[in-house]
Amino acid sequence: MTLRKDVSFAYQDVYHYLVGLIEASSGTTEQKLPSLRQLALRLGVSVSTTKYAYALLEDEGRIQAKARFGYFTRATPAARVTGSADSLLDNVFASARQPAMLALSSDAPAMLLSLQGPLLTIERELTRQYPHSHAPLYQPLGEPELRAALAERYTRSTHDHWQAEQVYIGADLRSVLELSLSALNLFGSVALVESPCSWAILRQLQAANIRVIEMPLGEDGRFNLPAFNELLTREPVRLAVLSSTVNIPQGQLMPAQDKQQICHWLAERDVWLFENDAWGELCFSDSPARYRDFANPDKLLVFSTFDKIIGGEAPYGYVLCRQQTAQFHRLFMQRGFRLSPMRQKAIARLYNSRRIDQHLTMLRALLVKRMQQLQTLLEKHGSGQWQVVAPQGGASFWLKAVRAIDMQRVFERLLAERIVIAPGEIFSQQGAWKQHLRLSYTLDWEKDIGHAVKQLAQAIGTEHPA
Repeated sequence: MTLRKDVSFAYQDVYHYLVGLIEASSGTTEQKLPSLRQLALRLGVSVSTTKYAYALLEDEGRIQAKARFGYFTRATPAARVTGSADSLLDNVFASARQPAMLALSSDAPAMLLSLQGPLLTIERELTRQYPHSHAPLYQPLGEPELRAALAERYTRSTHDHWQAEQVYIGADLRSVLELSLSALNLFGSVALVESPCSWAILRQLQAANIRVIEMPLGEDGRFNLPAFNELLTREPVRLAVLSSTVNIPQGQLMPAQDKQQICHWLAERDVWLFENDAWGELCFSDSPARYRDFANPDKLLVFSTFDKIIGGEAPYGYVLCRQQTAQFHRLFMQRGFRLSPMRQKAIARLYNSRRIDQHLTMLRALLVKRMQQLQTLLEKHGSGQWQVVAPQGGASFWLKAVRAIDMQRVFERLLAERIVIAPGEIFSQQGAWKQHLRLSYTLDWEKDIGHAVKQLAQAIGTEHPA
């Protein structure tokens, strides 16, 4: 195997090499993998590169680390059959983590191009600058340098600006959402969400005992505005959770005038707007309108994560909110997140140097390229089984079967072929979108994706109407 010398891509080559080892050794018993140092010597890369490739595979559930013994493959179980005891969502994620599975269900744009190499390089440089004995203490609200960088990035004008003390960093998306709902006293309230909606958001709202009302998006990515207004009039909605730019997983973009009207209605009724900005910078069009451009700033909370853009080495979540500062401070202090100060400083340097902007330009171009590749395959092998609408951002298609079938049964059928899809109903608490699925184009394109698409079409074609 010949490895590229570009350090920003080296870990991807190591990753693919290890995937080959894992798939070659898959069986009913676990197998020991090379040590970090052995693999680095074998492939001519650094130990940190091999460590990161192993971390990715461990996060995907393909391997496991055993203290003092090293890394091992996981035994390959038989293909799962969905049972009533487990939720469909849990089955999707458990299946995707099995060895030798082709996960068409992922939503990790940084798989195509990450900033993890530069991030770790900056972190090492900072570690040399700040010896351990003089390292800054853990900051419970987040590293000040990163909070300031985010406040600067979200500031648009003298009328639309943020301060570092209005930014909070947490361990992940779940944590920051939980604390935000608590700080704003929204537990047990009523939330309006766009549908389809992120499963992570739905689960967190459910954990907060919040009644969720789903407002369906049309195929054009727009709400039925009269129905939206009527719902706000009829129901005691206290917060609305909406995507900042492109609607994920649907992939469409709502017009600016619609967002302006919605923000007007939310402000009239004193409803909190939780703007999901996780995909906000992965819209393919220039300068898309965001809800926060029109929202009441005193009833606005913006939340996001770094991993969609930077990669798995930056898993932190963050929120921006101008209100209830004392409550946010108290709750984040109580939680006491012990997040690496150096890692956060390194992320801040990516923003302050504008490296993030250069990266985003390249990442969006790659996403468009892979989207077009998958669209060609979908049109070639679809045989009239689905409707294809090109997304306007993000990392996946939102496919609709032309016949009224249950995509969960298609999911079960494809598991036997070691292919994992994300049925549409995992993006709804009410079990909507049964004819839909999310299909990612952030895939391992060294595999035969065309064959997998053909198998998907066959599975849909042989499924009986629901």
